[in-house]
Amino acid sequence: MSIKRVLSGIQPTSDSFHLGNYLGALKQWVELQDGHDAFYCIVDLHALSAETEPALLRKRTLASAAQLLALGISPEKSTLFVQSQVPQHNQLGWLMECLAGFGEASRMTQFKDKSSKSGADSARVALFTYPMLQAADILLYQADLVPVGEDQRQHIELTRDLAGRFNTRYGQVFTEPSGYILKTAAKINDLQEPTSKMSKSSGSVAGVIEIMDTPEANAKKIKSATTDAGREVRFDEKEKPGISNLLTIHSALSGQSIASLEAEFAGKGYGDFKGSVADVVVEYLRPIRARALELLENEEQLIQMLHAGSEKAKKTASVTLNMAYKSLGLVL
Repeated sequence: MSIKRVLSGIQPTSDSFHLGNYLGALKQWVELQDGHDAFYCIVDLHALSAETEPALLRKRTLASAAQLLALGISPEKSTLFVQSQVPQHNQLGWLMECLAGFGEASRMTQFKDKSSKSGADSARVALFTYPMLQAADILLYQADLVPVGEDQRQHIELTRDLAGRFNTRYGQVFTEPSGYILKTAAKINDLQEPTSKMSKSSGSVAGVIEIMDTPEANAKKIKSATTDAGREVRFDEKEKPGISNLLTIHSALSGQSIASLEAEFAGKGYGDFKGSVADVVVEYLRPIRARALELLENEEQLIQMLHAGSEKAKKTASVTLNMAYKSLGLVL
């Protein structure tokens, strides 16, 4: 049985990943390295579809790489690379734009959502076309599985449609990928708004546990987290969303079951419980942050590692692109 290839990407749009990113996706990236041929990409070209500041984009790209390595992505097990260092992404992206219909591109929910907020006239063309570049990101590597959240399912369907359309018209070139919908056991919500998922776009930095924050800052955020009426530490998402969220975080990082945590803190107040959650989070993230900072101190070595990954990615990407060009009748 052949080993399945996995492809996933993450945008370098902040200085730090947060706990929701990690437990929702990146922890599974690390696990998928074993038993799969994994390609993981920092999709810096996608980040250009919004307003960017060049020095900040560079800094965040390197910070993303350092954090992925610190979290356990291994260059020996996976191909970790930067999208812009592999020019085949843009080249295949154009072919996908030539295949896609205006109507199907218009129906992509993220474009509809973002353009409705700012107005279609101010939306960038890249926001409209980026699903085609995303399809190219996947199809270049003949990926079998694409680990994504439920909100990305529509993008996987578009990628499958474009691959099938190309294969039918021009000959078999692309693997039609399947979405590997990440079934996260831990849905992490905002510390200040525990009925909303943890997100950098929430507007409240106090509600987001960031991997690169200092231990003191994260401990303070947890101890200041919104809690609920009463003082019973009990999992009840409807009646006690704040405490339920903290129980989920503790359980996900400590490995203790929620039932055992409820028993441990029976008769104790919220203060004791929050202190325990803060200790667990701080100690879990401490070595990850330290390793990421160490990698960032030696920028030259970090960039060399990314170049090595990008060279590996290019070898696979160029084979696929040449097959697509040849099938289309482009002169090689």
